[in-house]
Amino acid sequence: MQVPTASERQRAAIVAAFMLHCALIFLPESTVSIARQASEITLPAVNNGWHTVLQFLCSQFPFISEAIWRQRIATGKVYWFNGESITEHTPFSPSKRLCYYREVTAEPVIPFAHQIVYQDEHILVADKPHFLPVTPGGEYVNECLLARLQRETGISDIVPVHRLDRETAGIVLFSLNAASRAQYYQLFSEGRVQKQYQAVAKLSAEAQHCALPRHWHIANRIEKSQPRFLNAIVPGPVNAVSDISLVVKAGDIGLFQLSPHSGKTHQLRLHMLSLGMPILHDKYYPELLPKQPPQFDKPLQLLAASLGFIQPDSNKLLQFSSGFSLKVLPGTAP
Repeated sequence: MQVPTASERQRAAIVAAFMLHCALIFLPESTVSIARQASEITLPAVNNGWHTVLQFLCSQFPFISEAIWRQRIATGKVYWFNGESITEHTPFSPSKRLCYYREVTAEPVIPFAHQIVYQDEHILVADKPHFLPVTPGGEYVNECLLARLQRETGISDIVPVHRLDRETAGIVLFSLNAASRAQYYQLFSEGRVQKQYQAVAKLSAEAQHCALPRHWHIANRIEKSQPRFLNAIVPGPVNAVSDISLVVKAGDIGLFQLSPHSGKTHQLRLHMLSLGMPILHDKYYPELLPKQPPQFDKPLQLLAASLGFIQPDSNKLLQFSSGFSLKVLPGTAP
């Protein structure tokens, strides 16, 4: 597949953004979004007292009422992996795979376009805007990068090889071929992918007066925290390593280049925090802010700027760069 030129990508982005803007104008105030593809869950091998599949679902998903699960089951939105339907009385069956369709009310619409920057028989590389999740989760069902790509390409078997936070923009790699998929997972697990990020943060007093470039090598341990979607740096064996460089300064604002050598959730956000310079507009660190609608004028100033690796099947070096840029750069108002 021929890679679009920068001007072609820009024109496509403008058209897509306009179409999304029009969709926002005519979007009803309250709608129900139903996933176009079923999610799957394997029932636990050990039965913890569930007599029926319904009881298990109510226990597994406590924020969804029993009445809603009964309604979904009655309308065929929950069924066994082999296609066999279930009822509210279907017995719990250990280790059996179950399919269900996720639903949310008033799913947010993200008014920013993604771009496909490369595609061949094995992989697809996309450029993700801020605020758009990579996969369904929480209040997002169809408004995620994966669902957008499935609709755009007509390909259902698309699997992200890695992920970016919803708040982060930039390059994401997807697998299109089940036969070669493990090779791309292996690239990441063996550290054979070159990842470069950019971030903007307010500078510490020390960083405001240091010579450029200023480098930090950070190696520590990151584990789950509370609430469970947060992580924290804790004592123990190292499992998170990053190299961070301050490359541009303007007053108390700095532009950083970041190279993660591991893939822990929120790793770069926590490593910047550990330097005393949390990334601008971070809603999680250093303080978890109250949940609110997306603030499109204040995206997290973190960008997955480039991704490079040797393609397993062709042995060619592939390198991809994001067409997005950070909005709060040194020399501009934060």
